Amino acid sequence: MKGLSLFFSVLFHPLLMATYGCLLLFFGIQHTVYDYMTPFETKWRISVVVFLFSFMFPVLNIAILYKLKRIPSLTLSNQKERTFPYIMTALFYFGLFYLLKDINIWNSVKLFVLGGGLGILLTALINLKYKISAHMVGLGGLLGVLVSLSYLIKFDMTLFYIVVIIITGLVAVSRLYLQEHRPSQIYSGFLLGLGVQMGLFFAFQKITFA
Repeated sequence: MKGLSLFFSVLFHPLLMATYGCLLLFFGIQHTVYDYMTPFETKWRISVVVFLFSFMFPVLNIAILYKLKRIPSLTLSNQKERTFPYIMTALFYFGLFYLLKDINIWNSVKLFVLGGGLGILLTALINLKYKISAHMVGLGGLLGVLVSLSYLIKFDMTLFYIVVIIITGLVAVSRLYLQEHRPSQIYSGFLLGLGVQMGLFFAFQKITFA
């Protein structure tokens, strides 16, 4: 059971949520503006850039901090060691948003990245007093993006909702089994991610980054 819990925790690591969301928007959701209006090569290039800024660079940053003995472990299990890596990760997300700002792609992708950065920054600030679940923030944010887009582009994403909710349940049980979080930290993390992304999308659904 422990091995399975670790597997789900790694496979659905919060740093991977932006990449999964980008791949889902570009390649998983068929017959939408994301499918028809964006060239295939552009989709892959953006997906790779998102992966680098939202996963590879933050992971390298954590590895460097570990080598420099600024943090005691790579898993960031201790509440006190999480704040600085989270803030650095949020900066990578904001840097990615700035990089995408002037690229001619749908603004929903840019809002998704901006929401991810905002969610991580809020997680870092909350973490000063309370160990909230970053895994749940990421999964809640992914569901929030799907719900928002489903409403805005009038596209049925029920199947995607079900898949994300099942994954969320598996990861939540895994985090509880590994004793990384209490139930309240799981619920609050999920609601934070969900609320940030939905709030951002509905507040700025007509925003342009000219």
